[in-house]
Amino acid sequence: MKHTIMMDVDTGIDDAMALMFAIKHPDIDVRAVSCVSGNVGVERVVENTLKILDVLDAPDIPVAAGALRPLIEDPRSAAHVHGQDGLGNLGLPASSRRPVPVHAVEMMRRVLSDSAEPITVVALAPLTNLALLLRTYPECAAKIARILFMGGSASVGNATAVAEFNIWHDPEAAHVVINSGVPLTMYGLDVFNTVGLDAARVQEIAAAPGRVAHALGGLLSFRFPGEEGEEDRGLSLIGDAGAVCALVAGDLMRSQSLPVQVQLAAGASRGQTMVDRRTHVGEDTIHGTAGQWPVVDVVLGADVEKVLELFLGTLGVEA
Repeated sequence: MKHTIMMDVDTGIDDAMALMFAIKHPDIDVRAVSCVSGNVGVERVVENTLKILDVLDAPDIPVAAGALRPLIEDPRSAAHVHGQDGLGNLGLPASSRRPVPVHAVEMMRRVLSDSAEPITVVALAPLTNLALLLRTYPECAAKIARILFMGGSASVGNATAVAEFNIWHDPEAAHVVINSGVPLTMYGLDVFNTVGLDAARVQEIAAAPGRVAHALGGLLSFRFPGEEGEEDRGLSLIGDAGAVCALVAGDLMRSQSLPVQVQLAAGASRGQTMVDRRTHVGEDTIHGTAGQWPVVDVVLGADVEKVLELFLGTLGVEA
């Protein structure tokens, strides 16, 4: 099955791996890549995206810069996790490619409007660009087949005890998207934190010949300050790339359709994706305070070895 997609990214390490998989997979047609501030600032996101397209010898895919900051919050980033260049200090050369000279939201509108069929949006970053698109051009919702987003959690968080970074970075944007009425798939921390490679397999990849293997090995090997030198380094996660794997291999994922809402109130739970996994009627329903939450296809687990086989095989890397 062919998947026609747009990608919305904040290209640090895991977005880079997601781009690599999407470009290389024969059943994915990437029509455009929109960039947003998140892991790093949006200018660096654009630079990194173009560099990764060079590594892949990708065709001339439109790339555009979008939102510089969240809708309401002050700008925040996770640059410390991704190295000085945002790509695990790979040191890739500057690209001769140039972003398109329009805002990402306008580029997304044009791509959707020009498409003969609805397009899936794979959102791997804070959802600011998508919220702006849906508010500025609400007619675009009808041209979006589905939004598959990496974000949220049905259990623990990483930015806070309960909030995942992409949602925490811009909760209002996430609220707009989740309540938009567009079909949604959420690939959250519950599965994100399980799909990874051990150190021995990463070393094999890093030692393999070719530009893609070299880049992938470097991305997987990077450790931010505080992780370096630890005896037990744990898994090198493929991160956002797992969400793109879910697009083409849903049969390798364990999912449930569940009510989801975003916590907007100030305090320790701000940015939490509240996922209602109850199997019984709650007191909120009995007393008429439950409200209506959008139902989202939530990915909760994966056949990890088969997902890794798909990911590495698509990139032409053996480990």
